[in-house]
Amino acid sequence: MTDQLKQLRDRIDAIDTEILQLVNQRAQLARDIGELKGAGPIYRPEREAQVMRRLQDQNLGPLPADAVAHLFTEIISACRALEEALSVAFLGPRGTFSEEAALKHFGSQVRALPSASIDHVFREVEAGKAGFGVVPVENSTDGAVGRTLDLLLATPVHVCGEVLLPVHQCLMSKATSIQPIQKIYAHAQSLAQCHEWLTQNLPDAERIPVVSNAEGARLASEQAGAGSIGSQAAAALYQLTVLAANIEDQPNNTTRFAVISKQEATPSGQDKTSLVMSVRNRPGAMHDLLAPLSEHGVDMTRFESRPSRTGMWEYVFFVDVQGHQQETHVARALETLRGQASFLKILGSYPAAL
Repeated sequence: MTDQLKQLRDRIDAIDTEILQLVNQRAQLARDIGELKGAGPIYRPEREAQVMRRLQDQNLGPLPADAVAHLFTEIISACRALEEALSVAFLGPRGTFSEEAALKHFGSQVRALPSASIDHVFREVEAGKAGFGVVPVENSTDGAVGRTLDLLLATPVHVCGEVLLPVHQCLMSKATSIQPIQKIYAHAQSLAQCHEWLTQNLPDAERIPVVSNAEGARLASEQAGAGSIGSQAAAALYQLTVLAANIEDQPNNTTRFAVISKQEATPSGQDKTSLVMSVRNRPGAMHDLLAPLSEHGVDMTRFESRPSRTGMWEYVFFVDVQGHQQETHVARALETLRGQASFLKILGSYPAAL
């Protein structure tokens, strides 16, 4: 048995050496491409999406698809950083789900810019202080993030990507059990996502909304008798004990994040287009607004209404459709929509999340 183990370990060592050589060859090729592109964009969302889809399609296991995605995201991130580390703003401080989404999408070899608010993420991108921003758009339990939608409508940035992040909430504290906890800090959405668990297990604890779960973890780390809700990463960052894991009421709780930038994405082959529009207040107007999508064979995947803030009972409609705005059938539908809508803004076309 000892000889057999040695042989297997020797094979692993030889494979590790080969992997190292191949990764460095890939890095050199990426650097060569960067030199040929000159001042062109370092990050190409459509190209990276195509690479990840191809690798996942070719994966025969035993590594699961998400492990392959994580592994190659980090390889691509390291190769990209040889040209320049991307600057990525997200809702901070460190330890938020927004940071987790940013790292899932871009890998760890980036210049991370924690921001105090969603508004600040947009400002950093608009001002060119960050090349990209990652902002929450909607949660499968709590619905749309209104502030993000309002800023997508009001600012000139583009959506160039999306991230789907399963959200698993933990109760954490300096305490070693839940009995001493008298107050709980968390973002309002996380408090809502864990409402039933908190009612059953900590019915008398005060629930205090804060700007982010990471801020809640920071406050809990400084106070006796306090707990917070957030990610395992936040617990580790603020040296808190995880007292209960996966306390969200819906086990499939997922948050969708948008990647925003001044840069636009070209077609990847499996894309979405996000737009916002309004319609004149007349009978049949909504039917007329949506009819062009059906007529041109465009599949609508999301429809969200928001007050327009320009007048009482006036609304704008956020819509996601399958396909890129440069694809013929989508382009024709959008052109027809321009004649039907009183207002139409294309927020961006981008690779659909894997």
